Amino acid sequence: MGFLGTITRHMDALVGPGVMLLYPLYASMRAIESPSPLDDQQWLTYWVLYSFITLFELSFWKVLQWLPFWSFIKLLFCMWLVLPIFNGAAYIYENFVRKYVKIGSYVSSSYPDDQRKVMQMLSLDGRKSVERYITKYGSEAFERVVKAAEKEAKKH
Repeated sequence: MGFLGTITRHMDALVGPGVMLLYPLYASMRAIESPSPLDDQQWLTYWVLYSFITLFELSFWKVLQWLPFWSFIKLLFCMWLVLPIFNGAAYIYENFVRKYVKIGSYVSSSYPDDQRKVMQMLSLDGRKSVERYITKYGSEAFERVVKAAEKEAKKH
């Protein structure tokens, strides 16, 4: 097969560490520094899933050594979890894990008290929408929305 065959055969060893460790480490550090918790969900979920994959490999290594394509399957799955066009880890959290995890009412203390009270009444999806709104239009615009809602509520 030659040089190209050798590269193809060892693609998981060449690309795997970058896809499964280096990029997620970099993205996780960026998520820590960003004010939004949206990216935290993606990367925390990724690390939990990666830990499960590693535990699975350690537990079943004798069986997995007989599967010639295991390393490629793992690489493809981790690429789906990691790459921003897929955000697979966030997808798994939203569609599978979230149903079984009780969402707390914690809202970041970086918001003013009246905004925090409003956000605590919202679902996680609602909070995400409000955070996107605040990021796009600013905290003052959200404050105007809250005041208009309070004024409307007092009428009824």
